[in-house]
Amino acid sequence: MPNARNRLLAALTATLLGAGLLAAPPATASEQQRAVGDVKKVVFVGNNWDGTATILDPRTFRQIGRINIIPDRSAREMEIATNPDRLAFFLAVRQEIGEGHNQYVDDMYSSNDGKLMIVSRPSYADVVAIRLSDGTIKWRFPVAGYRSDHMAISPDGKTVVVSASTGNVVHALDVQTGEEVGQFPSGDSPHESVFIHHGRKILHASIGRVYTPTDGTTPADDTTKGERVFQIVRTSDWKVVRTYDLRKKFDNAGRPNLATAVRPLTLSPDERFVYFQVSFFHGFIKMNLHTGKVKRFVRLPKFTTEPRQNYVLDSAHHGIAMNPKGTKICVAGTMDDYATVVDAKTYKHSRLIKRDGGKPYWVTQSRDGRYCYISWSGTDKVSRISYRTERVVSTTKVGDHPQRVRNAFVASDLVAGLPNYHPAADVQDFPPVP
Repeated sequence: MPNARNRLLAALTATLLGAGLLAAPPATASEQQRAVGDVKKVVFVGNNWDGTATILDPRTFRQIGRINIIPDRSAREMEIATNPDRLAFFLAVRQEIGEGHNQYVDDMYSSNDGKLMIVSRPSYADVVAIRLSDGTIKWRFPVAGYRSDHMAISPDGKTVVVSASTGNVVHALDVQTGEEVGQFPSGDSPHESVFIHHGRKILHASIGRVYTPTDGTTPADDTTKGERVFQIVRTSDWKVVRTYDLRKKFDNAGRPNLATAVRPLTLSPDERFVYFQVSFFHGFIKMNLHTGKVKRFVRLPKFTTEPRQNYVLDSAHHGIAMNPKGTKICVAGTMDDYATVVDAKTYKHSRLIKRDGGKPYWVTQSRDGRYCYISWSGTDKVSRISYRTERVVSTTKVGDHPQRVRNAFVASDLVAGLPNYHPAADVQDFPPVP
């Protein structure tokens, strides 16, 4: 009887899905955002160093717009120039995190109706909502401390969370108004957040002081990085409900010298397993999210000869995404200068996709699940890689130093009028780089 009942339920579900009477489940926890109204599906690419966001058509992978993320640049930098503390941190962010460049765009999402682009701006330590109709700022929220970082948007599109790097908190903001609706504590340098359990919880990690030169190989050296946390937060009251002690887990697994700073992560379609990268590790780790048991350490090829002290923000590999079937994992080998697709069962990787000086920085799966998008921050391009063929399908030129890539929406009546802003010489580093 149970088998017959299961078959009946499966058949009924398939019928409802085919008739459009039942919404298909999200491919992964990070792809749950649902459109509201008449919108066009697009792809956002944040160009960190020139202060723009490129908008791509996911079908043609060509640019259909480019938004100025810093229209209020003069006002923001006047504030910074007249505040000694802020100026000191502004210059520190440029030197220690921005590789000598101001950081204008870290992360971005659209509102579900496709009318707003929500952007975190690290050097300005804020989050803004930009109207896609005219490029003006609807609201601005200054984060705690002196730098904003990664974000995540809830499946219903009502709440966006943003990490305050030096404030050691994560703010939860109303997407339409920018008002804070909650916050939760983190460790040093709050970083990645992903909504899970249909938006009821958030999986969050802080990465510690990745900009310090103390990149040793012993646990004693590791502690100089500050507090790194890996935790689950309940969104009904913004309480931390579970914390994973990765130091203990790694030590018990015979990996006492492995850093515990969780970088990008991805989840299996059923959210049972999390696959995450950590500082200095050339590969990724698989962990059962429910039991907390580390299942596997997956090593990938290492090519870089740079000492650990020269790794960009301690990131050996920075970018990972699992396909909707849970069978393949797309990986960015940042310091090794390649992308590859890994079989989720055998853990064997496909051919290495290399770009001389490409410095792959982020991976996002396409909304239809056929491709993974990867940003090549060193060559100012974005590629889409087929999960099926494990090869690059197309590559598009974007702006200066692309980092985050996100699936998004633009209201259909705004598509034709999207600006194609090009900063040219009007975005100069402030103060000028000596």
